[in-house]
Amino acid sequence: MFSPALARDLAALGRVHEGTSMESVLRGITGAVAVGVPGCAGGTVELRREERLMLSASHSDLIALVDREQALGEGPSVEAVATGRNVVVPDVLLDTRWPRYDATAIRHGVRSTLVLPIAIDGATLVLGLYAVRPGAFAGGSADSLAALLTEQLTVALANVSDYDDVLTDAAQLQEALAGRAVIDQAKGIIMHASGCSAEAAFDELRRLSQHHQVKVADLARLLVSEHQSKHGGAVPS
Repeated sequence: MFSPALARDLAALGRVHEGTSMESVLRGITGAVAVGVPGCAGGTVELRREERLMLSASHSDLIALVDREQALGEGPSVEAVATGRNVVVPDVLLDTRWPRYDATAIRHGVRSTLVLPIAIDGATLVLGLYAVRPGAFAGGSADSLAALLTEQLTVALANVSDYDDVLTDAAQLQEALAGRAVIDQAKGIIMHASGCSAEAAFDELRRLSQHHQVKVADLARLLVSEHQSKHGGAVPS
């Protein structure tokens, strides 16, 4: 049902690096299944929590098909989300469950479909595999494919989530340090103008921020900017 390279390619998605994001992992999933599952011509993957959060596809036509399926409210992906079970369409031409979806799928050149809903960390990955010939996903290998995908993608998405958390923490720290620096500059301006202490200068910044209902860092940036425009960029330290 799948090539040995598929496990390798999915495992590689869990190795995060600069530029890795949830979107890039989802794109990698669709590319991996399109290449690694025999008979599969393309793939889609939705990340859902109650509703769709992200959608990626190996081909733009498949995005149009999934969007149309959601608009119709019928089709294998809709069924998979509702039931939590794998859904197979052996031959779209012979299927009688979702006539409007089937007609759309045929227009996009799809003859058979396999949809796997994979529960991962409070979310659901809805993976769609599409083939241009009937019977591409026949047989009992869907469960083993789902097991492989669940194992590999759980690791990959957990790593990406941890990586995003680290980046967020780093960005927040950088923002905090930048805010502290500009506050120190603003304190220096006030101290230079009034001859007060650093503590008194900060108290004055805080009083003004409360009066004008703005953050201390934002007020400090405004004060520094105005000072620089009047004095050619020189800020007293």
